[in-house]
Amino acid sequence: MKLQKKIFNTRKITITAMLAAVSTVLMFLSFNFPLMPSFIKMDFSELPALIAAFALGPVSGVMVCFIKNIINLMFSTTSGVGELCNFMLGAMFVLPAGMIYKKHKSHKGAIVGAFIGAVCMALSSVITNYFITYPAYSLFMPMDAILAMYQAILPSVDSLLKALLVFNMPFTFVKGILSAIITFFIYKPLSPIIKGRKI
Repeated sequence: MKLQKKIFNTRKITITAMLAAVSTVLMFLSFNFPLMPSFIKMDFSELPALIAAFALGPVSGVMVCFIKNIINLMFSTTSGVGELCNFMLGAMFVLPAGMIYKKHKSHKGAIVGAFIGAVCMALSSVITNYFITYPAYSLFMPMDAILAMYQAILPSVDSLLKALLVFNMPFTFVKGILSAIITFFIYKPLSPIIKGRKI
């Protein structure tokens, strides 16, 4: 029994590390998103974290987010601020999603968990960006210049809070939902491999 538990824990750590490696690569493969300022990038690095949260538990999902950002910290262009906020938002996505799915292991449980996780991540993006990310960025770029990039798309955006509510919050929600949709398509065939079951 102890041997089986040890094997399971070793496998869990190994799979978590592998998913973190995939997540790290996906974070590098970011791209511009329509109707968003050029400094806001879309990536699917939360996708492996969500898979980990569903297959191995919410803690593994959070660890994927943590490891991904620790690695990306070595290549940071934001003095670690971007990585800190990315970790916080990723954790706010996969933690509730994984916890809900752990209690309700069904297709419906996964959908509800992913949706609530995306909502939590979107709401958290306003808080983290308003109090952490943009104050830090304003040390290198005037806030007026940052707002000007939003106003080039929507001139009526006249404050940081409004920009975050109009642009960042919906963007973050869509990012979570897209990761969830892809997860639903690939989770079932990947699940036996991740959990070490025979296909």
